[in-house]
Amino acid sequence: MNAPDTTRRDFLCTLAGCAAALAGACGDVTHTEFFRSHFKELTPEDLDGILKKIERECETKYGKDVDVKNTPAREGVQFAYALDISRCVGCRRCVYACVAENNQSRDPVVQWIRVLEMDKEKGIDFEHANPYYDAETVPRPGHTYLPVACQHCENPPCVKTCPVGATWKEPDGIVVIDYDWCIGCRCCMSACPYGARRFNWKEPSLPADEMNPNLHVLGNRPRPKGVVEKCTWCVHRVRDGRYPACVEVCPVGARKFGNLLDPSSEIRYVLDKKRVFVLKNELATHPRFYYFYGL
Repeated sequence: MNAPDTTRRDFLCTLAGCAAALAGACGDVTHTEFFRSHFKELTPEDLDGILKKIERECETKYGKDVDVKNTPAREGVQFAYALDISRCVGCRRCVYACVAENNQSRDPVVQWIRVLEMDKEKGIDFEHANPYYDAETVPRPGHTYLPVACQHCENPPCVKTCPVGATWKEPDGIVVIDYDWCIGCRCCMSACPYGARRFNWKEPSLPADEMNPNLHVLGNRPRPKGVVEKCTWCVHRVRDGRYPACVEVCPVGARKFGNLLDPSSEIRYVLDKKRVFVLKNELATHPRFYYFYGL
């Protein structure tokens, strides 16, 4: 593919990339193959070529056949998530299922979901929340648990702050990242009030025998050093009519997911029948991740 003509965006990307490198973010501002076009600007032919290139790279590196998809958002679908705090037992199975499904680095450890342990008497108290609790059995008496990940906001501050347009909200409500366009400046991480984004400080470690070969170009394909990543609600699964991995693995049924536009969906039942709340409502980010007490 020929290199595009120099544009204002090219200049901005280069400038921001140099600034990020000087700040200690990316060690190599060309790690994204800068002359590759932005995902949102690719022709179908260009995109097909890039998908095949990613497949070849993964097959060479991990020694297994992979399938990289670009399944688009479906019309008439607006995804949303709900979590029953009264049921969550803090087992962290959602965390480990997410790591396995989405090819997150094992060394250094990258986890998109955090489970916060809180004192029941203090209620939802982030100041004293403990994400590093270590217990032989859960739930521990006198504690409650609050999992936190990307909230897929209607008004995402991360999107507004990205200087090169490498992150955006898809038509079905999923906030995604173009890993090939991300310059590693971490502005989105600073803007996210939920601490939901992760940065690859070094080359991610992913054992070949643990790699999930079912990939999406904007989701769980292996990410390089120097880019930001986060939960995508398992975009490679949900756009094929499946639940996110964390929903399937939850042993107590605390996690709910579905189409807001479907009046018969479980997510609509929760929103219509339960008392729900969102995190940091005062910031007007309008998350699509809802919490509720079902019991």
